[in-house]
Amino acid sequence: MTIFADQPDRRTLYPEIEPFASGFMATGTAHEIYYEESGSPDGKPVLVLHGGPGGAVNPTMRRYFDPARYRIIMFDQRGCGRSRPNASLEDNTTWDLIEDIERLRERCGVDKWSVFGGSWGSTLSLAYAITHPERVESLILRGIFLLTKKELHWFYQDGASMIFPDAWEAFLKPIPEAERGDLMAAYHKRLLSDDVAVRNEAAVAWSSWEGDTVSVEGPSARPEKFAEPEFAVAFARIECHYFTNGGFFPQDGWILNNIERIRHIPTWIAQGRFDVVTPMSGAWALHRAFPEAKLDVVGDAGHASSEPGIVDSLIRATDWAAGL
Repeated sequence: MTIFADQPDRRTLYPEIEPFASGFMATGTAHEIYYEESGSPDGKPVLVLHGGPGGAVNPTMRRYFDPARYRIIMFDQRGCGRSRPNASLEDNTTWDLIEDIERLRERCGVDKWSVFGGSWGSTLSLAYAITHPERVESLILRGIFLLTKKELHWFYQDGASMIFPDAWEAFLKPIPEAERGDLMAAYHKRLLSDDVAVRNEAAVAWSSWEGDTVSVEGPSARPEKFAEPEFAVAFARIECHYFTNGGFFPQDGWILNNIERIRHIPTWIAQGRFDVVTPMSGAWALHRAFPEAKLDVVGDAGHASSEPGIVDSLIRATDWAAGL
């Protein structure tokens, strides 16, 4: 089913709330994971997966859910946000994160939960559901990212550069002309450098490129955090680590190749028509392989979860999932 959203009375975020519980979870490695719970302790459990990889949860993420109906469980993935150690790449793969999700589920005493994720969060949501379909009651996804070579080439080598040439020029700046044939490899080398200045320059440029392109408004709408080294270093290092390793998936296209495992799970996809970071081709491919999923194409939105049409779609989605 495909819905093309064009509603005059769009839904807005639920009121601000504070966590009723938070803490750190050991993983059996050097990583300790920050997690929090908010909403109703007796509500329908939902797991919120942030983007990046290398991003972090934030208070606004709690507001996509009716706090009277949901028990909202969020965590900062390995190496980012309040999890520690910061920016660590050791024992940091998709499969490690999936183990953390299962560890957190057991810690919270949850049998099945809804899973909510956008961008890289959609990737991880799908990978988790494919791996543990018996633990997923519903999926709410935004800005579909299948983490294929084609998507990575579009955003980090040739494609998005033609839509945002001004921001692309800044992205190219830290990389010498001779190394621009493989920009992810060139950035990877610098993001792993022992030279703090080199690492910080590369991290801010990498992070700013994404920040410049998340909204249909372009660089003028870039969230401030993307240009701040304390956020950018973890974000850029972890993203580049995952992307140069193909998301640690066994083969390119792994998600679609295994989609039959989750076609029974009620799923809502919110996708901005003008998303440059994770173009609509990914959502369309997922919808074609998984026609039972509801695809909500937001005609005036890009990638950012804060855009009015995306907010509206996600609020309608969480209300829908609460009634399942």
